[in-house]
Amino acid sequence: MSRVSIILGSKSDMPVAEKAITILKKFNIEYDIAVASAHRTPARVEELVTSSKSDVFIAIAGLSAALPGSVAALTVKPVIGVPVSGALNLDAILSIVQLPPGIPVAAVGLDRGDNAAILAAEILAVTDPTVREALLNYRQEQAAKVVADSEKVVADAGC
Repeated sequence: MSRVSIILGSKSDMPVAEKAITILKKFNIEYDIAVASAHRTPARVEELVTSSKSDVFIAIAGLSAALPGSVAALTVKPVIGVPVSGALNLDAILSIVQLPPGIPVAAVGLDRGDNAAILAAEILAVTDPTVREALLNYRQEQAAKVVADSEKVVADAGC
């Protein structure tokens, strides 16, 4: 059973979804993925959301980015919106962060499918010690990378 459902507004959003998939696989979190448009296939969005057994949704969309809000309107489970960059980046961002009271969507930065997956993992980690441990290890890896990068910069600068 998938723990996270990824819904893309368009097949062209797949590069952003791949970032999320990489993180979910790293943490051994089961996921499913589908394409459904809030405007062109609203009945499909509803069916995907209402039939899902997942704990968290990641909704990825550009342009007017209505998909995350549409998903949130159909569930009380956490929804993470990922705005996709394009010609009108501000539209996608505002469509996700400016939802009306009572229908919140967590938002990550433009094209940050990876951060959406990390946030989904953090939500799951509240009750799942295995995911919590994977997140702690990931944070340690990130810290070690920064230290290694610093050492390389110092060495390259001849200090």
